[in-house]
Amino acid sequence: MMWKRDNQQDSPSTTTNTPTTSVSTATERLDRGSDVKTLANIGKSVIIKGELNGSEDLTVEGQVEGKIDLRDHVLTIGPNGRIQAQVFARAVVVHGQVVGNITATERVTIRENGSVEGDVQAPRFAIAEGAKFRGKVDMQGEAASFGKAKANPKSEPAIGKSAEA
Repeated sequence: MMWKRDNQQDSPSTTTNTPTTSVSTATERLDRGSDVKTLANIGKSVIIKGELNGSEDLTVEGQVEGKIDLRDHVLTIGPNGRIQAQVFARAVVVHGQVVGNITATERVTIRENGSVEGDVQAPRFAIAEGAKFRGKVDMQGEAASFGKAKANPKSEPAIGKSAEA
């Protein structure tokens, strides 16, 4: 990251872009500058009560109570993060604690010191050794729809029986 100085070139203490709050946004270049990915971070001293919506990936080290809606993005709950909320995201990675239901369109991962108390709905679910989970898992996706398609054709046995008679 490059730091930009004010018009005073001799004074190194006059830099801009110095993060001074616990809620910050950083821009990270991927693939040698071809893609730009924006990341937001909620520091451990921040407490949010209410609804949290965003259009970028988010890391939570503080506390959030209410609802988190990042449907097209990744939510990471850091080791100090404490979430008591309904969560909607593309992917969720839990290093801290979540109390509430999680719905993800891609995956939910609970790391070794992570804890989730609530129901999880995602096509992929991973839980590391040492992680804590209390709730139920509903894995929607290709495997679930394939199983439903196989179970639905109840007319096949009837056709087979009528052919035998």
